[in-house]
Order: sequence, then C-alpha cells, then structure tokens
Amino acid sequence: MRTPATDVESVVREHARFVFKVAYSILRNVEDAEDVVQETFLRVHRSGELPNVREVRPWLARIAWRVALDRVHPRQEIALGPLMEAGFQAHAKETGAEQLLVEQEQVELLHRLIVILPEELRHALVLSTVEEMNSVEIGRVLGISEITVRTRLFRARQMLKEKLAAWMEGGHGS
Repeated sequence: MRTPATDVESVVREHARFVFKVAYSILRNVEDAEDVVQETFLRVHRSGELPNVREVRPWLARIAWRVALDRVHPRQEIALGPLMEAGFQAHAKETGAEQLLVEQEQVELLHRLIVILPEELRHALVLSTVEEMNSVEIGRVLGISEITVRTRLFRARQMLKEKLAAWMEGGHGS
C-alpha cells in the first residue's frame, strides 16, 4: 500500500521538471525557480490533498504559478525569452540581411508589446505559448473558467494584432 509520502515522491519524480518550467517562465532565474519547485512540493505534502486530486499537472501548475508570482518583485516582468523558442522567431531561408533585420525588429517589437499587455491577458498568453497549456489547464492554473481563458487569449492576440498593424502602417515595417 502506498503512503502519502510515497505518492508525493512519485509526483515529484514525474512532475518536477514541469513545475520548474512553470516557475522559470515567470522568474527567468534558475535558483529562484528551483526554490519555487521546492516550495510547491512542500505545499503539496503539507496540504494532504494529493490523493483527492484528479488532474495533477494543472493542480501543480497552479500552485507553482502562484508561488512564483509571490516571488516576482513589483517592477520585475515575466520574461519572454521562451516565446522566441516557442515560435515567435523570425524564420527565414535564404533571406537577405536587410530582411532579417526587419524580421528581428518585428520580433523584438512583439516581445515589447506582450510585456505591456494587461497582466491577466499576458499570463494567459504566456501559459498558452510558453507552457503549451490548453484552455482548461490555463483556467485551472489561473483559477478562472475555460471561457474566460479563451476570451483573454482572443483579446491578447487581438491587441497584439492591432498594435502590430498600427506600427506597420506607421511606416516602421517597410
């Protein structure tokens, strides 16, 4: 028969890397993310809720997200480096240097625009893009409904689209 400690140990082995990724996507500091992983699993152990949890991954992500947000300093922003790794890179085959510079400028602009999104929109977008979570999982992490997540993602993408279009029309994109 499994003891609660054994269950926590198996959850740590199975999900520690995922919890680290959630924390790191917010903090962008290895040591701080490792501290969040430890704090997350301490909270899991102390809560005693693990046997009653149906979907462990979103539950852990929610705990880690909140612990990491508690560590963010007021002026510190969620780092967006992983967005480049997740598909916001300028990809070009046999493209001239000038075109590459324009594309890189556009990617940097997109990052700046994401950072200034309202927090609730930015959080949903980062979880969707960086952590590749679906709407249900994001809702569990943020404590909101799936419909609210979808609305926030739509609004975030719409705001980015509008701001990019305005920037391009302003003559900066050519």
